[in-house]
Amino acid sequence: MHFVHSRKPAALPCLLALPGLLALSACAAGPDYRAPAAINLAVPATWSVPADAASGGALTRWWEQFHDPLLTRLIDEGRASNLDLAIAMSRLRQARESLIQARSGNLPSLSASGSASRNETLAGTALAAPGTSLSLAVDASYQADLFGGRARGIEAARAAAEASGYSYGAVMLSVSSEIATNYLLARLQQTQLANARQSLANAEDTLQIARWRNQAGLAGSLDVEQARTQRAQTAATIPQLETSLNQSVSRLGVLLGRPPGALRADLAAAAPIPVGPASIAAGIPVDVLRQRPDVRAAERQLAAATAQIGVAKAQLYPALALGGSVSTGAGAVSSLFNVISGQVFASLAQTIFDNGRLGSQVRSQRAAADGAFATYKQTVLGALEDIENAVVALRAADQRQSEYRTALEAATNSAVIARTQYRSGLIDFTALLSTENALIASRNGLAQAQYDRAAAAVQLATALGGGWDGQMPTAPAQTSPNGTSHD
Repeated sequence: MHFVHSRKPAALPCLLALPGLLALSACAAGPDYRAPAAINLAVPATWSVPADAASGGALTRWWEQFHDPLLTRLIDEGRASNLDLAIAMSRLRQARESLIQARSGNLPSLSASGSASRNETLAGTALAAPGTSLSLAVDASYQADLFGGRARGIEAARAAAEASGYSYGAVMLSVSSEIATNYLLARLQQTQLANARQSLANAEDTLQIARWRNQAGLAGSLDVEQARTQRAQTAATIPQLETSLNQSVSRLGVLLGRPPGALRADLAAAAPIPVGPASIAAGIPVDVLRQRPDVRAAERQLAAATAQIGVAKAQLYPALALGGSVSTGAGAVSSLFNVISGQVFASLAQTIFDNGRLGSQVRSQRAAADGAFATYKQTVLGALEDIENAVVALRAADQRQSEYRTALEAATNSAVIARTQYRSGLIDFTALLSTENALIASRNGLAQAQYDRAAAAVQLATALGGGWDGQMPTAPAQTSPNGTSHD
């Protein structure tokens, strides 16, 4: 169970405790929250795939392990100016203000009022002598927390504020990962563009050879047309790759809170795909989950939903209101405080019949808590899935990268031999075309494997909670849309 029920408070003992108001909060309605145990969340003791169970090491700034200064600068800038993070921070500020509002009921509220009036006879027989009337009053009111409803409300607000802080951390991880992934994708597309242009140069060379052989009567027109087809198909891939590269660069600009074209100059020069860390230790499942801000946010949301049950249950019992006022009145300022009167009052209210509304609210909050528990468990299982998928993807990309290096070496040698043999008439154009296509595929396959390997490292570092130091963020001063501070 994700919460335990405290004994239902009886109305009479709490009512008898009215003289000791400091003890009233002990009668707290609703269940006391206890974090679910790992076994209730189906957390395994070990990973289901081969993974390094050693400590995951310092992953707070995992992007620095790619040794790419531009990538580091982009992620640091994005973590400071990304608009999704700004939205998450505004939600955190709202949640913290809600906690302040919830706590405000712990002290009495005070209000003051004053009035002044002048009585004059304007026409006819005077019924009363002209005069001035002045009055001042101070009122105090306090809602006693007989059954802990307000305490549960504060508990819920505190947990919601903590959940918002962890949600901010989860957004920060997501932003860092998305910036890194788009940067790697841009570098992949630059590599693919370079491969395509090199393949186009080879296709043009092959087309020229086919034309020479055709003019010399050593090859038919079919070879020329096939070479033209190969050259055109290769050239057609270049605009598509340029479009994809533009989209990646534009996305990076927006992720940094800047216009889409802001990073074109920074990424104008092609660069290799960054090589990530050689290995990333996955650690122990239970320990890793504590580092995930989304998991911690889901747990705090469960705590908030559980506390709301107590808020709803407290409505079933009597409500005690205490109040008092001090007032004075006179006809002149000099005598305003000659007579001061005061009064105190207390009222006790209990709902007798509401056609099941309050009971339904309690059941509704219990259902919400059950849903929050299911969401928490789903978040935990999703985190485990992310980590294991990333571990497998990283290992698979390493293997594919190794094989594609071998394939590229062999395909390059085959293409050189095939081109020489075609010049000499030892093979037909179909054999040459086959080796050229194998070379193109091997180049692109190696580039894709390099990207997959780097992207899997990003995925694993993020899945392990890297990029977040575990600290709750500090909310900056609230600003207006034009940038001026409200504080």
